[in-house]
Formats: sequence, C-alpha cells, structure tokens
Amino acid sequence: MGIAAALTATILRLMDGFIGFVLGNFTLSFFVLGLVASAISLAVKKPAAGVADRFLAGFLFFAIGLCYFYNFVMHVFFAEMAASFIGWANSPFQYEVGYASLGFAVVALLATFGGFQLRLGAIVGPALFMWGAAGGHIYQIIEAHNDAPGNAGIMLWSDILLPVIGFGLLFFAYRGRKKS
Repeated sequence: MGIAAALTATILRLMDGFIGFVLGNFTLSFFVLGLVASAISLAVKKPAAGVADRFLAGFLFFAIGLCYFYNFVMHVFFAEMAASFIGWANSPFQYEVGYASLGFAVVALLATFGGFQLRLGAIVGPALFMWGAAGGHIYQIIEAHNDAPGNAGIMLWSDILLPVIGFGLLFFAYRGRKKS
C-alpha cells in the first residue's frame, strides 16, 4: 500500500469516527450546533431582543427542533437501529416515540420565531418527556444493567441537562425582554 492509499484510509477512518460520534451523540451535536449558530448570528448582527433571546432561538431551532426531527426519522424509518442503540428490542413503541418527537420538533421550529407562550410550551413538553426518559434510563441501568449508548452516557445527561438549559435560557430571555 502506498503513502497516498494509507493516508486516504486514515482520513476515511477519522471521518467515519467523527460522523459516528456526531450521529451517535446527536443531542450534544445539535446543542453545540445551536450554540455556534447563535454566536455567529450575534457576531453578524446585534439582536434587538437581547443575547439570551438569540441563544434561546438557537436552542429551540437546533437542540429541540432539528434534534427531535432527527429522533423522529431514526425511530420511524430506522426503528431497528434506534432500538438497538437504546439497548431494546424493536417494538411499535418506536413509532410512538418517533411521532411524539415529530410533534416536539414542529412546535420548537414554530417557537423559534414565536412569542413567550409558544416558546414556553416548546420547552415544557420536551422537558417532561426528557426527564421521564432519564428516569427510565436510570431504572434500566440499575435493573437491567443496560449501558447501551442510547440509554447511558450522553443520552442520559442530555435528558437531564437540556431541559435545565432550556428553562434557564427562557428565563433570561424573558427577563431581558421585560427590561427592554
């Protein structure tokens, strides 16, 4: 094997690892993408409503809207893979989770450009779902020793922390709008 072929193989392995990490940790990936997009948006144009409002919009669009749309696609069109990622057998429940995710995604995408009440609703629904899922993950870790990537690790921490971040952003955006 020549140097060019070895270099190509190494680059492909690195790309495969990177893509696998991004897609396997999609909640973190979409959250970070939202932070980056919000920061770029702030650098390009000073927001009228405030910094927190811009980060809330990015959070709603990416960390909830696009993330839950991705979740919908995975649970509905790739149900077997999604179930395996969580450490479960495939079942009709995959489709229920998928369509619930589609609902959360649509509301969050609308709320990105909406008022406080819509943004509150876009955070409350997924927050209750995520905290309930976190409880289920913890139960599965303890009782079934399920340490699958979709049950433990980033997914568990995302289910706990993303709602906290969402409510924090909502609070600061609301407070910022009240002051102005």
